Amino acid sequence: MTVPATAPEPRQGRIKVAQRRKPWAISLSVLLVLCGLNLHAQDPWPDLPQNNAAVEIPAQEWPRRPGPRSVRVLIHYPGGMLAGVKPDTGLMLTLHNWGGTDCVGTAAPQALADRLNVVAICVNYLQSGKADAIEAAEPYDYGYLQALDALRALWIVRHGLQTRGIVFDDGRIYSTGGSGGGNVTLMANKLAPRTFTAIVDMCGMKKLSDDIAFHLPGGSTLNARYSNDPAAPNYLSPDEQALRFVGNPAHLEAMRQLGTATKIFCVHGVQDATCPFADAEELVANLQAARLDVQARFVTPGDLDGKVFTSAGHPLGNRTEIVLQVAGDVLRTDGKAFVRRMTPTDFERKDEAVRYQTANGEFVISYATGYPVGRFEPRKGTP
Repeated sequence: MTVPATAPEPRQGRIKVAQRRKPWAISLSVLLVLCGLNLHAQDPWPDLPQNNAAVEIPAQEWPRRPGPRSVRVLIHYPGGMLAGVKPDTGLMLTLHNWGGTDCVGTAAPQALADRLNVVAICVNYLQSGKADAIEAAEPYDYGYLQALDALRALWIVRHGLQTRGIVFDDGRIYSTGGSGGGNVTLMANKLAPRTFTAIVDMCGMKKLSDDIAFHLPGGSTLNARYSNDPAAPNYLSPDEQALRFVGNPAHLEAMRQLGTATKIFCVHGVQDATCPFADAEELVANLQAARLDVQARFVTPGDLDGKVFTSAGHPLGNRTEIVLQVAGDVLRTDGKAFVRRMTPTDFERKDEAVRYQTANGEFVISYATGYPVGRFEPRKGTP
């Protein structure tokens, strides 16, 4: 089934620091919606936590489980305190693996915060945890709503700093992640192609192949639990599958025309059979053909040092140190290849220019309210 052209959008609410929303707050939100009041991104958000903490944010509805949805976001400041944010401090997503939660399977957020001078953000995006990611009846999202969740988390931290008048370096926006987090990092850059200065994908999935989507024998052990039967509840449409190919040549061209300048680091083991190495080779080749800025680090058995790289397969090694070794010169303000993004983010542009055409329509990522909202628009005449 395709994503509806217009999906119900949960309204903005206050950030909750590590607590559940009170019943009266839910009733108030419902009342405001019924009264026709729109709570947009321009409305004030509460203060960011003074110290490292978890907050909850509203997320876009998941059509496979209709209803309000929220996402847990973990914020890590340099030195563990909001006061540690300085004019040269950047923002960085660090995203967990398929089936993980919080900051598992990715670069350690506090190490990134302290060593790179960034606010490091972990996100419990859609289907975090083994129950929803691996054991649930619904198919695995594979990067779409998950990336929108991650982008909303990034937007909220950025918006919160701006609301408080805290100066930070908006030209230093990064993302990294391992395995499933690498996939979400790549998709976040696709859905916000004018936002990131650099991203580091570590052994992430590059495409929703037939092998992984339908769990075909003899391929990857990954099973996204989709069906190719149009009558099945877990049907994967050609449109959804095309969007989830981060190396889709037509979509890369659309990114190039939008002016994307993200430095993309692709770190992948040549012996990786879980997230197939061949898919990494294809992605890098397609990025190069589209004249986008990509640096491949394909890890061979000869690269293993027992400290940073310990495997040429899926694990790779110490994922914190991998980020710092592979991309540190670009990410650190004193790095030899340090660079800042000089153009406005997608959040600032507040447009609907991010569009990816597929066989039966196009996916639109709207930034009209600042944070992203995704929708699919079927082509006229499409049933």
